[in-house]
Amino acid sequence: MRRKYPYLVEVLGIILGLIWLAPFYLMIVNSLKTKKEIFTDVLKLPEVFTLNNYIQAFEELDFIQTLFNSLIITVASVVVIIIFSSMAAYALSRNNGKVSTILFMVFVAAMLIPFQSVMIPLITVFGQAEMLNRIGLIFMYLGFGSSLSIFLFHGTLNGISKSLDEAATIDGCNKLQVFWYIIFPILKPITVTVAILNIIYIWNDYLLPSLVINAEGYQTIPLKMFFFFGEYTKQWHLALAGLTIAIIPVILVYFFAQREIIKGISEGAVK
Repeated sequence: MRRKYPYLVEVLGIILGLIWLAPFYLMIVNSLKTKKEIFTDVLKLPEVFTLNNYIQAFEELDFIQTLFNSLIITVASVVVIIIFSSMAAYALSRNNGKVSTILFMVFVAAMLIPFQSVMIPLITVFGQAEMLNRIGLIFMYLGFGSSLSIFLFHGTLNGISKSLDEAATIDGCNKLQVFWYIIFPILKPITVTVAILNIIYIWNDYLLPSLVINAEGYQTIPLKMFFFFGEYTKQWHLALAGLTIAIIPVILVYFFAQREIIKGISEGAVK
């Protein structure tokens, strides 16, 4: 196809790139407009470029505290998911019995269970256990993030020769040392992939935090963004400015780790 139509692939790439960039254009351009300008024409450039929306959104979101809340929950949840998922995947990949196979299939099947179907019983159980707090939220994210993470780690571990384990065991390492000092460093690409996928999910999640920690002083960025959407009015100019600020950390992380993400997904899915 590339030989017959040398420019077709490039044209399609440009079109897809413009489609992908369109939401960012709308968000950034309208974040610089007044409320009146947004409702007049969403595609038009602002008449006067001003950062007043960003300043006001920064203050009303209490952005420093809100960012700190999101960082604590996201970083803690991702670290816990990586540690437990990688260890679980290692145990499942190195044991070829029927029990390991069944457990792995259970984790894979769990990816198909929608959160809404377990939402009410989950909150009820955690409420009775007095776990509707940050620790409880992190524990919930561990449960919801483990299935896909174990699946990706398991695929990569199947491509790592067991002779490494045997050689380390002969040198005097126990199972835990074999994993942390020999196997885990090799999992760097897939670990970055798992981290980014979970960061994007947890950073942007609204529903679960709204049920668990929706209290003043503990709100994450998605929860605080709801401040701009009242019953009778919607402050789109401030909301879009707040969204622009909120996505910057995730975009930076993704930008610097994109090579490892692509490498990790290809290894975890193919091997």
